[in-house]
Amino acid sequence: MPEVRIIAKNFMDMVASMPAMKLDKLYENGFICEAILRSLPPLAKKYVLQLLHIDVPVAAKLLEEWVLPDGFSKHRVAIDRLVQLRVFVEAVDRKNEKTYKVSPTYQGSLQKLLVHGGTLPREPMPSNITVRLPTLEDLEAWALEQWECFLLQLISSSLVEKPSNISLSLMKVFQRRLLSQRDKDTPKLTESGFQFLLMDTNAQLWYIIREYISNSEERGVDAADLVSFMLELSFHVIGEAYNINTLTDFQRNIIKDLADLGLVKLQQGRKESWFIPTKLATNLSVSLADSSSRKEGFVVVETNFRVYAYSTSKLHCEILRLFSRVEYQLPNLIVGAITKESLYNAFENGITAEQIISFLQQNAHPRVAERVPSVPENVTDQIRLWESDLNRVEMTESYYYDEFPSRDVFEGACDCAREWNGLLWEDSKKMHMVVKTEVHPHVRDYLRRQK
Repeated sequence: MPEVRIIAKNFMDMVASMPAMKLDKLYENGFICEAILRSLPPLAKKYVLQLLHIDVPVAAKLLEEWVLPDGFSKHRVAIDRLVQLRVFVEAVDRKNEKTYKVSPTYQGSLQKLLVHGGTLPREPMPSNITVRLPTLEDLEAWALEQWECFLLQLISSSLVEKPSNISLSLMKVFQRRLLSQRDKDTPKLTESGFQFLLMDTNAQLWYIIREYISNSEERGVDAADLVSFMLELSFHVIGEAYNINTLTDFQRNIIKDLADLGLVKLQQGRKESWFIPTKLATNLSVSLADSSSRKEGFVVVETNFRVYAYSTSKLHCEILRLFSRVEYQLPNLIVGAITKESLYNAFENGITAEQIISFLQQNAHPRVAERVPSVPENVTDQIRLWESDLNRVEMTESYYYDEFPSRDVFEGACDCAREWNGLLWEDSKKMHMVVKTEVHPHVRDYLRRQK
């Protein structure tokens, strides 16, 4: 796998980065406490439930005794996660020993939810009012199509037949690290942007939601309220209709953006309007490890560098176009070829050979996915060789010196450049030298002093 430069944090990573005061405000909601509990590692869940009804601090050494020696690394991960989320409050007792205690706000809310149960602020609408609800299969297909249209617009608005209603300023926020700003007329996908396209759908979603929340303050929206509503949304039932009139004005504005992303589907009846949560919305409170199961591949690469992609997706076609020459596209088949020229264009845009190979391997068609290797070795080797051809020569800005008045001055100038670690080349016979650009002022000052 290529080096991860763009981090797909899940929702709980964003929650952990929030200030303590806002976290305490979030933990007043029992459903958010349950969402936090869902996301924790198994050992961390055990610690929370065991200490939930204990009101006094528990020594760290006592917690360590609850695990076997070979499980200490998991214990450390669990404790660190609980402290990051402020589910556990860390302190030091009179004996100068570390102790842990469940956060009072979190403890009270979760106790109340477990003992008395809880109800969402809104209930599903009766079926006699909502007679045109889509099936779960249709809803999932719509959500993925909506998400694909959003991704296409992120790459280039010219690729989308029906642009989303997300504001231009907000779209620029999402594009900030995905598109280069060197050429404003035709922005190009960056290395981070290509890696974003290679991510699992849920990882992409978390990245976009993180950017959406991070910039909420600029739009006059409280990040804590935004996180609270989104986590609450993950507890709704997929495919059920919920009345929009039960939302606040702030939540109605948010739900429109979420509909453009495919998290909810909006529908209008004769008298009422409602929103229907999709699978993308319910995945927000699930950990990355639980939701990033391998998707079925669609790419077949042959030893003659031909590429066959069994897909109807326009997004898949645009991704393949980044590093291959797409020759023609049938209703359910994209045919192309990996050429030296197409790869050189990809390398110039910051896409690496390892990223391309990783994409082809991760998206290998089921017929070839079980083979070892799933992508022919001659193809992967050639992709790496073509990349190495571009890296044979490294360009460094420099200055060339000649016509020194004497050998002593020449040797002194070389010594000066060496002191600043900027001597690139010297020819002692002809008294020529090359120095780095940043060292040129020091060498120039030295030569002036010699005059």
